[in-house]
Amino acid sequence: MDIKSQSYAVEVEDLTVAYDAKPVLWDIDLKIPKGKLMAVVGPNGAGKTTLIKAMLGLLTPVSGAVRFINGRDGIHRLKNRIGYVPQSGSVDWDFPATVLDVVLMGCYGKLGWIKRPRKADVELARKTLQKVGMEEYASRQISQLSGGQQQRVFLARALVQQAEVYFMDEPFKGVDAQTEKAIVLLLKELKEQGKTVVVVHHDLQTVADYFDWVTLINLRVVASGPVGEVFHEDNLKKTYRSTGTLLRSAM
Repeated sequence: MDIKSQSYAVEVEDLTVAYDAKPVLWDIDLKIPKGKLMAVVGPNGAGKTTLIKAMLGLLTPVSGAVRFINGRDGIHRLKNRIGYVPQSGSVDWDFPATVLDVVLMGCYGKLGWIKRPRKADVELARKTLQKVGMEEYASRQISQLSGGQQQRVFLARALVQQAEVYFMDEPFKGVDAQTEKAIVLLLKELKEQGKTVVVVHHDLQTVADYFDWVTLINLRVVASGPVGEVFHEDNLKKTYRSTGTLLRSAM
């Protein structure tokens, strides 16, 4: 597929990120076309979460640039058009907030932190909770939810932003099969709406079923493109540095 003629949701150029002078990502070049549902896969320590955070501006790279929406803008000018679902383990679930409060936080990018949510924002939040099957838990404290329920709430928070590009860091981690199925349906619905969704993913066996685009990384980008073209055993061996057949079950 020739992607030169496509418009891009995200462009990463010569991105290098280091922790304590040790490179974690090295010379990353990546172009993500609009309207794709993309998995980012690689072994533990490959830099998947670091890549997401660097693209979001949550980490300062040693070098390189990240541009959004046809290369016109950086993250700081587009925060209300970018949605983010972090890893569940990175969230303070003891924070005293109800489910509805958390979802309404997704509106603050447009409202600012001073203005109170409007009636329309509350209605949108409740509608989104219904969409993820969590409407009946609106008044419950987030600490009282199961892992799968918490993940649904943070997905709802991202959805109310009505963003153009979504980043999700292992949204299926620790959730039950029913929640995973519900999340997949929502991701595909976002794609059908023309949204771009970038997902850090660890289950190789579901890549072809869930996604249409994939980026394989291990400190560097090994390959990126349509699943049917780049998600094959040779690239997986390069990514996971395996000379055996441990990845064949994923194909």
